[in-house]
Amino acid sequence: MNLDFDKMGGLIPAIIQDAVTRNVLMLGFMNKEAYEKTLEIGKVTFWSRTRNKLWTKGEESGNFLNVVSIQEDCDHDTLLIKVNPVGPVCHTGAKTCFEDSNEMGVLFLSMLQDFIDKRYKEMPEGSYTTSLFQSGVNRMAQKVGEEAVETVIEATNGTDGRMIYEASDMLYHLIVLLTSKGYRIEDIAAALEQRHLKPKEQYDKKDN
Repeated sequence: MNLDFDKMGGLIPAIIQDAVTRNVLMLGFMNKEAYEKTLEIGKVTFWSRTRNKLWTKGEESGNFLNVVSIQEDCDHDTLLIKVNPVGPVCHTGAKTCFEDSNEMGVLFLSMLQDFIDKRYKEMPEGSYTTSLFQSGVNRMAQKVGEEAVETVIEATNGTDGRMIYEASDMLYHLIVLLTSKGYRIEDIAAALEQRHLKPKEQYDKKDN
């Protein structure tokens, strides 16, 4: 990287982002020495403007920011650092300095997809997921249908809690089916995004 430390008097802003949730955790500043130490130890190190010295986040609390990747912006004067945080990030005890919850939310589906991909590659004995892959596409598709029916039953005549439980089962089995066909849950998200952005008039036209 060819970072421009001179533009702001020897400092550049460093945006700290959770590598998993993609939430912005905090903003700090680095000088060249702080940047080089971050690269050396793999933990985010800032230049503390109040203490006038290097400061490795977590050196007192143990709440380190373990570096996953570092990117510079197009002007070479700002860094985006993706991290795996250890504990809360803010000095107030919050998970971020912007009062976000920093929960995974729907991003958990990507993590689940990675887990199922791993099962598909390794096929460990005794795993339910392995048994599904070994049962073949017809059985996997049947399981999706069964769980969909259970979801409908709970939605119409059951409880909300059971509906969520059955819908979770349905989604899990759908990811397994997708994986066996060479796809990921992100392919479904991309298709939905494309539909959402498609001009409405294209839906109104009938196929010739």
